[in-house]
Amino acid sequence: MPAELDQQCINTIRFLSVDMVQKADSGHPGLPLGAATMAYVLWTRWLRHNPKNPHWINRDRFVLSAGHGSALLYSLLHLTGYDLSLDDIKQFRQWGSKAPGHPERGHTPGVETTTGPLGQGLANAVGMAIAEAQLAARYNRPGHALIDHHTYAIVSDGDLMEGVASEAASLAGHLKLGKLTCLYDDNHVTLAAGTDISYSENRAQRFESYGWHTVSVADGNDIKAIDAALAAARAETARPSLILVRTHIGFGSPEQDSFKAHGSPLGVDDVRKTKQTLGWPAEPEFLIPDEALAHFREAVERGAQDDAAWSERISAYTKAFPDRAEELQYRLRDELPPGWDADIPVFQADAKGLATRDASGKVMNAIAPKLPALTGGSADLDTSTKTALKGMGDFNPPPEKNTDQQGSDSAGWSYAGRNLHFGIREHAMGAIVNGLAAHGGFIPYGSTFLIFSDYMRPAIRLAALMGLHIVHVFTHDSIAVGEDGPTHQPVEQLASLRAIPNLIVIRPGDANETAVAWRVALETRDRPVMLVLSRQELPTLDRSRYAVADGLRRGAYVLSDAPDGKPELILIASGSEVGLIVAAAGRLQQQGIAVRCVSMPSWELFEALPQAERDAVLPPSVGARLAVELGVPQGWDRYVGARGDMLGVERFGASAPAAVVLREYGFTVDNICARAKALLVLEQKQSQD
Repeated sequence: MPAELDQQCINTIRFLSVDMVQKADSGHPGLPLGAATMAYVLWTRWLRHNPKNPHWINRDRFVLSAGHGSALLYSLLHLTGYDLSLDDIKQFRQWGSKAPGHPERGHTPGVETTTGPLGQGLANAVGMAIAEAQLAARYNRPGHALIDHHTYAIVSDGDLMEGVASEAASLAGHLKLGKLTCLYDDNHVTLAAGTDISYSENRAQRFESYGWHTVSVADGNDIKAIDAALAAARAETARPSLILVRTHIGFGSPEQDSFKAHGSPLGVDDVRKTKQTLGWPAEPEFLIPDEALAHFREAVERGAQDDAAWSERISAYTKAFPDRAEELQYRLRDELPPGWDADIPVFQADAKGLATRDASGKVMNAIAPKLPALTGGSADLDTSTKTALKGMGDFNPPPEKNTDQQGSDSAGWSYAGRNLHFGIREHAMGAIVNGLAAHGGFIPYGSTFLIFSDYMRPAIRLAALMGLHIVHVFTHDSIAVGEDGPTHQPVEQLASLRAIPNLIVIRPGDANETAVAWRVALETRDRPVMLVLSRQELPTLDRSRYAVADGLRRGAYVLSDAPDGKPELILIASGSEVGLIVAAAGRLQQQGIAVRCVSMPSWELFEALPQAERDAVLPPSVGARLAVELGVPQGWDRYVGARGDMLGVERFGASAPAAVVLREYGFTVDNICARAKALLVLEQKQSQD
């Protein structure tokens, strides 16, 4: 390749990006100017992808973890032939644009994951590398390397400073993910200053201590050195690789090596000066030389050929291994295979019952043998969250990793294991399961105590933003945790998580509701679902006396009703408190009060119903409503109305046996009855007035 053409292509990337930012009068020109060379080398010499089929399963994944440099990615996507036109990128950061301020999965063709919150993309990339390794181990056979691709990321100083990146990198090194390569844009500058004021560690040694292979490139514009570093990373099959590329933010601009180049347009004069410095015509804007475009567009033919060759491999594989091929296709389409739910247990009525975490574990293990896409684990808590898949193996590196990963689960390949051990790394767990889901072929789950959802909230939010098919399993859901005290007793978490758009939160009230909740979670493909489960035993309701648990699908349903279907009082609860309102209703009925009990495990599912169906559950004519939930009352006013009441938790918990804590906080049948009667008295007084 002539050096002149290489340089022309690199500058095309740079100035498409600069012109994008300048036209929008908003954005980050510094990273594209500095990182264009490494991106060019990766995308034209190493990255295997098909611009005309962005969802080809055996493509290499590319993650721009430093998502603020989105103009760089959009330039690459347009130039290599993705469905992102020049007019699209001219609308960078504008309303309705296919080129938003930070990359968004599902919004722009070719964007693998939503990035911008720093560190998340690196951790997503770890999840993608895990996905490739597990699929390869399960499905590849000698002579049939069906799954064989790499994961690449461009990461920044800010990415490596974030804790989630450290958590994920540590796990990646432990797992020996040799097909993961991160290019580090080592420009020594952050948004507000140089890194010397806050960041003096030896990054290479840090990653080496994690078990990574590291290569340093002294000059970020040295094409040969970057190419050689990528070759070395490709050759290293037993360790993930970090390539430290010394770059210059805002390269060629008057603000080179200054934080001022990070997050603001250069300005008309400085754009002109930068183009002059790098030998680029000042006009026209958005210039793409024909020779450069032709070189970039070679990716279209290469991608089509690679895709076609893979289609031949899958055809041969299907003939040789029809059952495994069919299983894989279900996974890649994110479809549930026939009979996946045939063995889900039905739990018999039991006054003592069992914790919903235990019911969940039984359901998971009934499903797992028929649903190989179900893969995940916990943050070192599987014995408590009951999320281990028995007999499904642990995901860990084999003693000696074959370079093409041709193995099988029956041959002892531990990468085929479906139980992921995240260690005590909740934030990384959330971001890694996002990466698994974004890769495709998985219905991943992650699990911890509800209180520690706070550690992983950014990843949960991004899963909802991307609409990823993920199941979060959170146990130990209330102050009923007991002796561990307020540090481990969630109070505000339910309300906080319900506030996230596009996230379904389900808090089942007994074992059979838990089974239905799992059905909903696995059938819901366009958003994450969160199961919130109890540590303590809950009565398993007699469904011959109460409505069937399938009512959970509606979010809220009438569990039991007044004899004539005309209640004067409605008791509403979720989770463990359902048993309390059932007991209270029985006492109130004996006193001649017409009571309706409503189980309300999911606000989001309920809100999706037409208004008429919601009114059938909570008739507007009945003002005396009491909601009971072991969490802050925030949000319940929409369901109890102006004349209702909510028994919740408005302070932190306390350390004591669970029964004592619940009694002291008023979660007793006696207190519920007393508050319900007070509501009725008030209702009668208001009607008389």
